[in-house]
Amino acid sequence: MGLLSSGKRTTNSIGDISEAAIIARLLQLGYVVLTVYGRNQRYDLLIEDAEEQFWRVQCKTARIEDNGTVVAFDTANHNYALKIKQWRHYRGQCDYFAVYCEELDKVYLVPVDQVGTTRANLRLVPAKNNQAKNVRWAQNYEL
Repeated sequence: MGLLSSGKRTTNSIGDISEAAIIARLLQLGYVVLTVYGRNQRYDLLIEDAEEQFWRVQCKTARIEDNGTVVAFDTANHNYALKIKQWRHYRGQCDYFAVYCEELDKVYLVPVDQVGTTRANLRLVPAKNNQAKNVRWAQNYEL
């Protein structure tokens, strides 16, 4: 019996890697982290803060886009149970997105109500036109 893996990544294994990295970072910062049994909830974790308040967290995997200028992630998922594929957003069903970007090895905690209902970008570098209004800077959300 060897310890070699197949090396193949699936969407589930990619999500598991992100969730594990997010949990590790939250624990390093002193949060109490509770995991959800099963995959039937609209959130992946509960975290307890210093004031003993609980927050529902949906874990997401981010990718670098636009020539390395933004960290991008989906803020909705597809509902494959229906014949018509529909995007389902998380507003009212979780409080934060915890976003892991493997390329940067960084975790971001983003309030659900501060991003759109299908996609979000966190800017890494200034825009070419120097626009700064309504920009979500990645560094402001980094854990």
